[in-house]
Amino acid sequence: MQRFEGRVAVITGGGSGIGLATARRLASEGAKVVVADVDAASGKAAADEVGGEFIATDVTDEAQVEALFQTTVDRFGSLDVAFNNAGISPPEDDSILTTGIDAWRKVQEVNLTSVYLCCKYAIPHMQRQGKGAIVNTASFVAVMGAATSQISYTASKGGVLSMTRELGVQFAREGIRVNALCPGPVNTPLLQELFAKDPERAARRLVHVPMGRFAEPTEIAAAVAFLASDDASFITASQFLVDGGISGAYVTPI
Repeated sequence: MQRFEGRVAVITGGGSGIGLATARRLASEGAKVVVADVDAASGKAAADEVGGEFIATDVTDEAQVEALFQTTVDRFGSLDVAFNNAGISPPEDDSILTTGIDAWRKVQEVNLTSVYLCCKYAIPHMQRQGKGAIVNTASFVAVMGAATSQISYTASKGGVLSMTRELGVQFAREGIRVNALCPGPVNTPLLQELFAKDPERAARRLVHVPMGRFAEPTEIAAAVAFLASDDASFITASQFLVDGGISGAYVTPI
């Protein structure tokens, strides 16, 4: 399939994990991919691999985010897809009883404020075109409660979900679709680090997945490609769960 032939996609956090897998998937379907990442080495490597462009971007910096989308349009003539995916989940973000205010603010800035900034500066370009697709990375934790808490992460993803819903409604008649991707646990460097640092905590998560495994980044990338493509032309303001059944489970299979 070449669903993105002639289209330009910006992916934040595109140097690794879900972002990298999505860069590969969209490029394989014909997209010109702009990889944005704070890590220049991994970001450039990803862009080079898919024949795209790397733009070093701190997604918490308003001027850099504005420049990311303006530079993309200046160089390639359009902005058809924005996958606002950059995020963090640091170990110091834990229970509300132990998470400090600095950790709280850092996660909110990277996970929520960055999505606000990316949408703020992507949408005007899409308005001028009369079309566009935005996919924001939320999480299954945005629709569930967890006893093993990452309080700021959970709150940030809930914010992404609510903001996405509102934007999807607000700009629907301008041809701009905005959807929230809600992955379950994914086999990425972030999750692998959790396993390494706290195997017991990680194992507690796996037992709740009805499919009995974590998602692979390519499986999440396939969902992004669907939501960003014309195959999803009547889908906007949605929470698109790709979670192996976690959010639908009461008791998981033995």
